Amino acid sequence: MTEKLILLGSTGSIGVQALEVARRQNIKVTALAAGKNVDLMETQAREFLPEIAVMYDEAAAKELAIRLKDTSVKVLGGEKGVCFAAASNGDTVLNAIVGIAGLRPTMTAIEAGKTLALANKESLVTGGTLVKRALKETGGKMIPVDSEHSAIFQSMQGVPDGAVSRLLLTASGGPFFGKTKKELENVTVSQALKHPNWSMGAKITIDSATLMNKGLEVIEAVHLFDLPADKIDVVVHRESIIHSGVELVDGAMLVQMGVPDMKLPIQYALTYPQRAALGERLDLISLSRLTFYAPDTSTFRCLPVCIDAVREGGLKPTAANGANEMAVELFLRGKIGFLQIAELVEAAKENQPKVSSFNLEDVFEADKAARKFVLSRV
Repeated sequence: MTEKLILLGSTGSIGVQALEVARRQNIKVTALAAGKNVDLMETQAREFLPEIAVMYDEAAAKELAIRLKDTSVKVLGGEKGVCFAAASNGDTVLNAIVGIAGLRPTMTAIEAGKTLALANKESLVTGGTLVKRALKETGGKMIPVDSEHSAIFQSMQGVPDGAVSRLLLTASGGPFFGKTKKELENVTVSQALKHPNWSMGAKITIDSATLMNKGLEVIEAVHLFDLPADKIDVVVHRESIIHSGVELVDGAMLVQMGVPDMKLPIQYALTYPQRAALGERLDLISLSRLTFYAPDTSTFRCLPVCIDAVREGGLKPTAANGANEMAVELFLRGKIGFLQIAELVEAAKENQPKVSSFNLEDVFEADKAARKFVLSRV
């Protein structure tokens, strides 16, 4: 069980809930890192009094240092500061940074011998091969925090090696479930941000609307559980009660159910292998029914593009992810339409040359190239 927590991405949705868990379980928070929300970081730092507080944005770091002058908290800035925090005093690093910006801190945490509680799916999407190699070399431990991958991980507890035949990855379907391409041509940012079940940050909410998030999760699952994409079934489950699960060789299916809330997977990652009281209960009677549908991969193209990317391997998933991060940013700024996100992701994936091996810097170069490619097409 975690005793000292290093939390990266503390001001985001996952970070805020992780601090609720830390508060409830009396886990010492030794380091906090965030982007540029100085107000919330100051509040968090004053409550938890970590040894280190980092702002990725350098200007925000300078402002935070002034505000925390009367405390013992050491304030750092930039990517180097985040990586310093990832290797600092603590036994578990919960990486809840959004995007490829989380990859280098993930590698740093593994190399420093920390237990990695991973909520940054892009670490595995873009650098899965490198992350797995580092874990093998260091003998490190990684526990998934994403609700779907946590559900699979939980469902696998006690299952003998070789007994899993397929993975079940559930998707809410987002706010545009059942819509046609024609109906999606003129959707607005505010419509795309209205998720039916989950409260998340803007980027992840848009990814849910395009099904890109599910595509990224397929890639993540390939690396986490060592199964090919062909052994991963994506099912739209509108109620978001079954969070995912596994099918065994004898036909049995084990799934994890719970309310659509991130506190349970966060807490499980921090208390593993123990269980702790949480207070949230699922009322099956009031649910009445659970529904399941096949995903519409002809309308929501991001999902099959990601599956193709992980099958092709190399830096194709990195290109798809980088293109998506850039395209989502453009969509949120009103520069492109909703359907253009998938078009740009697919084009950038196809534009990325095939490679058989790569290093960490190659990943970041491929990411930059994909972003540049997207900008050139707008």
